[in-house]
Amino acid sequence: MTTQETVSIAIPTGVLLDGARGLLATSGLAALSAEELGRQLLVERERVRVIIVRPTDVPAYVDYGAADLGIVGKDILWETPGSHYELVDLHFGGCRLVLAVPNASALDGPQTWPPLMRVATKYPRTANAWFEARGQAVEIVRLHGSVELAPQVGLVDGIVDLTASGRTLRENGLRVTAVLGSSTARLIANQASLKTRTASVQSVVSRLREASNHAG
Repeated sequence: MTTQETVSIAIPTGVLLDGARGLLATSGLAALSAEELGRQLLVERERVRVIIVRPTDVPAYVDYGAADLGIVGKDILWETPGSHYELVDLHFGGCRLVLAVPNASALDGPQTWPPLMRVATKYPRTANAWFEARGQAVEIVRLHGSVELAPQVGLVDGIVDLTASGRTLRENGLRVTAVLGSSTARLIANQASLKTRTASVQSVVSRLREASNHAG
């Protein structure tokens, strides 16, 4: 690639950052130290420009062309469909989106749900669609902080949240009654970038795909 063909890729802060950094290193595209990423939000390398953003912002950077590619959790894509292409399952950051209720709750399967179920979540679009598909009326309470507290104080009947090990749920007296979906990190691409800069973008995509297959 020439300098003009530099490919920009948005990677998320948070739980997927180490996996994204490892993938970039394994693919030979960019070796980024944790210290470097802690100081900078934009890092230039010979082949790529790495943009570090909040997980929920990755699709916007890709959709509007500020980044050619992005690494983002499938859970974010459920909530932010956008105009990007989803290209590759990167096989890291695995977790489940679950419906959890207090241990003492009588709620279990759909036959035990009340006529109107109140649920707290950071994933309103996904939760609403899931309940709607099952013919269940639901009132979504959107929370931005820890949702585990909401059932304990009587705010909601249950929560829809991500869990990797289930430890946080158990520590807060909650049990899983349903799994809405499974999430891993995905590679997404800007539509125009794929069409107008096909060779340079596909070269990066191929290297990331190969690295993820080896890691997986």
